[in-house]
Amino acid sequence: MKFFIDNWFLFLAAAVSGGLLLWPLINKGAGGSSKLSTNDAVQLINRERAVLIDVSEPAEYAAGHAAGAKSVPLGKLEASTDLPKNKALPLVVVCPTGARASRAVATLNKLGFANARALAGGFNAWRDANLPVEKTA
Repeated sequence: MKFFIDNWFLFLAAAVSGGLLLWPLINKGAGGSSKLSTNDAVQLINRERAVLIDVSEPAEYAAGHAAGAKSVPLGKLEASTDLPKNKALPLVVVCPTGARASRAVATLNKLGFANARALAGGFNAWRDANLPVEKTA
């Protein structure tokens, strides 16, 4: 017992480092894995036919969006008929910064889309990665 008392700081350090090692697994179970890098998003689109869903407002979407993305504003997501009928298809959700996309993923999960993931950094990251961009007139 004296060993534990004399070396309490070592046990604390071991517990903290173990917690930090387990954090990604715990966070993943809580929905932390819903963010995709641009490279992962492109691979998902190419390999698994993922659908790009842009939850930006119509004016933001018209100013510029990822090529091939469907416009489904966040406020109209639950009532939208533009979402794929096949709920097993992977969805890559995009907005200008990624903040709204994370909320949209939670909504999509409630609607039964288990493979919805937000693009980390949003449309800004997409554009910065020099991926195809479209504008609507």
